[in-house]
Amino acid sequence: MIEVSNTEALNDLIEGHTLEAVYLYTPMCGTCQVASKMIDVVEKLPQSFHFVKANLNYLPQFAEEQSIESVPCLLLFKDGVEWERIYAFQSVPFLYETLNKITDR
Repeated sequence: MIEVSNTEALNDLIEGHTLEAVYLYTPMCGTCQVASKMIDVVEKLPQSFHFVKANLNYLPQFAEEQSIESVPCLLLFKDGVEWERIYAFQSVPFLYETLNKITDR
């Protein structure tokens, strides 16, 4: 998974891929560490999304523009438009099914 540390690079990736999954976290967040492991598993499963992660501490402008409420957060974009926002990473199957629903739309 690619990690970005500036808003411009992140926006370029969102616009540059048909299906983009943006995982937002902070290093000291315990829940984020668990969510990271789930995202790593989902990324390896057969699916069409391009994954990128970003430490939200380095992206205050992006956090404000996107009205991010908390971390961990998974933003799912299709053709540059946000389709889904996940704050509660319930399980790997839940995340995988959510990705597939967006792919099928």
